[in-house]
Amino acid sequence: MNNFIYCNPTKLVFGKGQIARLGELIPADKHLMITFGGGSARRNGVYDQVVRALEGRTWTEFWGIEPNPSVETLRKAVAQGKEQGVDFLLAVGGGSVIDGTKLIAAGLLYDGDPWEIVLKGRAACGVPFASVLTMAATGSEMNSGAVISRYETQEKYAFYGNYPVFSVLDPETLFTLPKRQIACGLADTFVHVLEQYMTTPGQSRLMDRWAEGILHTVIEVAPKALGEERDYDTMSEYMLSATLALNDMIAMGVTQDWATHMIGHELTALHGLTHGATLAIVINGTLRTLRDQKHGKLLQYGERIWGITEGSEEECIDAAIARTEAFFRSLGLSTRLSEEGIGEASIAEVERRFNASGVHHGEARNVDGAMARSILEACL
Repeated sequence: MNNFIYCNPTKLVFGKGQIARLGELIPADKHLMITFGGGSARRNGVYDQVVRALEGRTWTEFWGIEPNPSVETLRKAVAQGKEQGVDFLLAVGGGSVIDGTKLIAAGLLYDGDPWEIVLKGRAACGVPFASVLTMAATGSEMNSGAVISRYETQEKYAFYGNYPVFSVLDPETLFTLPKRQIACGLADTFVHVLEQYMTTPGQSRLMDRWAEGILHTVIEVAPKALGEERDYDTMSEYMLSATLALNDMIAMGVTQDWATHMIGHELTALHGLTHGATLAIVINGTLRTLRDQKHGKLLQYGERIWGITEGSEEECIDAAIARTEAFFRSLGLSTRLSEEGIGEASIAEVERRFNASGVHHGEARNVDGAMARSILEACL
């Protein structure tokens, strides 16, 4: 294993009725702003739970953080927070609301344009914030990363800020989510694990087994999570899997990839496609294109996750990739660019952007513009 330092300061407050504890979790002397998305928190009853939990307190609200949160919207939130002296934030929503709140937290202590923080890739400081999670997918509730879009220029980049002080996870908040959102969340969770697992074999038995445990859980709970009647135990397993997939736990001492995510971000920036939906497409092209590089891990994955043991090594790898694509199809998601009307023009633009920024992604740092093109062509 490689050297590493692991520290995750976020307190998880998990289970039924835990939103009621917000009053004791948020310091009473803070000037609080609560951030929301487009209004689902009102429709699913979470807003009312938050209001009851904070009875007797005063706060300001900011509504309208979009899926794929935009700096254009977040600038308004930063201005509102500065005007009202906000020194604590509570994000109520899914990963996009939490990601956006991370930039608001940093922007409240920054004199320039918040987009400059994104371009720097890391915030120097930020006001403390917490979250009430209502959509399991990104793991943003227990990590320091965020991804922000700039609609003016069709750009989307990641940056790192503070960890949430605490995050409340009540699986019952997932019961009313549309199937499409759950499908994209399951895909996001699955690919988060693959980005940390599907790299170099023989690094850590422990990290491999933890990662494989999450993959098995996602596969097992997916049908019931997408069903008409959702039960608490299923949504608990799904929600916690999404958190553990990206809180750095399975990344200790091992190489990581993330090329699929970086390509997916460009597709979202160009076409507005939901993040999890981009991953369900691109990961298949990544595995096809880099199968020689990932040979050993693909064999291990095929055997341990899908039970593939018969045939030549190349046949086993073919089967593992096919089973992966079939899993995403079972979620009701596209697995080919052509299904989303994406073709050569977008592939050329992604290649251009990778080359212009000089990036080299992947565990071998070999996913440049040309390799990104090859991966996307394998997704057509």
